[in-house]
Amino acid sequence: MLVTAEILKKALVDSGIVETEDFDKVASDAESSEVPLEELIIERKLIPDAYLGQLVAEEIDQPFVNLDSVDIPDHALRIIPERVAKKKKVIAFGLDGGTGVKLAMRNPLDLEFIRNVEKKVGVKAVPYYVTESDISNGFDAYTKDLESAIKSLLAGSPTVKVKKKDKEDGAEDGKVVRIVELIMNYAFQNDASDVHVEPREESIVVRYRIDGILHDVASLPRKYQESLVTRIKILSKMRTDEHFAAQDGKFQETIEGDRIDVRVSIIPIVSGEKIVMRLLAEKGKSFDLAEVGLDGNDLKKLRRHAKKSFGMILSTGPTGSGKTTTLYATLRELNTRDVNVATIEDPIEYAIDGVNQIQVNPKTGLTFASGLRSIVRQDPDIIMVGEIRDPDTASIAVNAAMTGHLVLSTLHTNDAATALPRFREMGVEPFLIASTINVIIAQRLVRKICQRCIVSGVIGVDVLKENFGAELIEKHLAATGMKKKSVNTYHGKGCDQCNHSGFQGRLGIFEVLEMDDDIRDLVMKNANSKEMSQRAIENGMTTMLDDGIDKVLQGITTIDEVLRVTGAV
Repeated sequence: MLVTAEILKKALVDSGIVETEDFDKVASDAESSEVPLEELIIERKLIPDAYLGQLVAEEIDQPFVNLDSVDIPDHALRIIPERVAKKKKVIAFGLDGGTGVKLAMRNPLDLEFIRNVEKKVGVKAVPYYVTESDISNGFDAYTKDLESAIKSLLAGSPTVKVKKKDKEDGAEDGKVVRIVELIMNYAFQNDASDVHVEPREESIVVRYRIDGILHDVASLPRKYQESLVTRIKILSKMRTDEHFAAQDGKFQETIEGDRIDVRVSIIPIVSGEKIVMRLLAEKGKSFDLAEVGLDGNDLKKLRRHAKKSFGMILSTGPTGSGKTTTLYATLRELNTRDVNVATIEDPIEYAIDGVNQIQVNPKTGLTFASGLRSIVRQDPDIIMVGEIRDPDTASIAVNAAMTGHLVLSTLHTNDAATALPRFREMGVEPFLIASTINVIIAQRLVRKICQRCIVSGVIGVDVLKENFGAELIEKHLAATGMKKKSVNTYHGKGCDQCNHSGFQGRLGIFEVLEMDDDIRDLVMKNANSKEMSQRAIENGMTTMLDDGIDKVLQGITTIDEVLRVTGAV
């Protein structure tokens, strides 16, 4: 239900609160500017937001709630997942066994949604009308800090029932079970890739890695250390009586309807056992080459070589630079019913329909090399090897690429050109490198400026030259036709949506090196990576720094961010 102009007019004009001509003027301005009428009424200060809400609620014969004056309990809020709440514009702001669950809704007449909530919680749902600005502010409750939620729990929030199995397995109590659930829920909602649980002398510190940066998010009393570790070991099927050896495990968690694979690593440190959990979820994951940051000539190069029926495509960069995501995006474009696609990975980060994915398992002898040998006998057209890390895997991958297979893989090198001598170091002959590798992609991930709080500023060209080098900046300005002494750049000033960081999400900056005749000659001559990189640049390759500057000038990221990930400081 949209709050129509007719409803607003009845509530304001017919009641004599606003003059007809004043209302008509605002309505006309709202239509021409495409700004919601309700928003413009508040902006023009015709009436306070809460008062407007009360009048509209009376007009549609529904109760009204002002969320600003309500302390929303966490156990009520979590009834409706954040993404559903934002999509349907509804917040559960109260829960009582006698009166039911209270729903603040933009559309309190959505009976189907109300019935679904009642079915979920098993009690009556009571809808309340809420204003647009009030519910937008109310969504901030979802990003309430984890520490506050844990403190509320430990102080005596509603009891969480422990499953019978958890009791039998020896999990501490309902509070510990709930603490782990809160840690995982908040990690998921804040798009954390990793969760660190670190024991300190007096406390336990929980840290999230969000957009590549670690953030301290909560501190727990030290007395919960042992039971917290035990709970996670039980979930991960680890030995609970082993405290002095490293252990690895995994478990699955369902949060807001999404299945999450959690990889767990526990190691003993001086102050106890440290836990690191990696979250692998398809939520919000993009497998589109353009959306991961590839564009222009770089995107055309990769797509051209991906159409070939043989050879090798390499994605290079340090851990956490998005290499696997780039390969998944490439596979997504190549994965059709007329080809057989197989992968060997450690771990399998995301399941892809129609692709035969194999998980490395050293305990059974299934390594990258042995798995790759088996895949070659499975009549594949396209093979993805999660990582080439040893001479045996490199040799098999090169032979597969020579014998009519398109091979995609990753390598840990700092730039594209360094991948070529790295193959030599692994014992691959130069003529095989020159004849099998089609293209090498090097990449880093930069944080994107939050689009909700983005602001522009002016920076002098001399500052850009100081950071990136005069030659590089002059080349970019010449390409864009700019002859100014200053240019517009952008940054995020920080808001609730981005946790006041000014950034939200990440994308890649790339360099794409094609194996042309000049590069092949240099490979055959055992040239070093610097020579090959320079020749590739002369032949038109844009470096990661080039791509980063482009994305700065487009308002996608910041100068500091590009300098941070490229190490160009």
